[in-house]
Amino acid sequence: MPSEAIQCRPLEVPVGDRGLERAIKMIKRKLASEGVLRELKMRRHYMKPSIKKRKKQAEAARRRRKRAKMDAMGPMEKKERTPLKPGDRGGDRG
Repeated sequence: MPSEAIQCRPLEVPVGDRGLERAIKMIKRKLASEGVLRELKMRRHYMKPSIKKRKKQAEAARRRRKRAKMDAMGPMEKKERTPLKPGDRGGDRG
């Protein structure tokens, strides 16, 4: 008997007037947000626990270096994020 019960809920995407392509995009987005795609990629190849630990430490070191670099830049040099307007997806599409 498993100690941790896995609760699955169905993933539903309505296909309305917008069509099938839009529904496929929505389902891909939902799968990505729930972490299903990441989990699938992780399970494709077995990774030894020692390698997993090394990768985790390397990722933490990368984040620390990035944070230190951002702190060293100072408040004036950091990129400021401008809020997007409705319908704007960013990028330069003139």
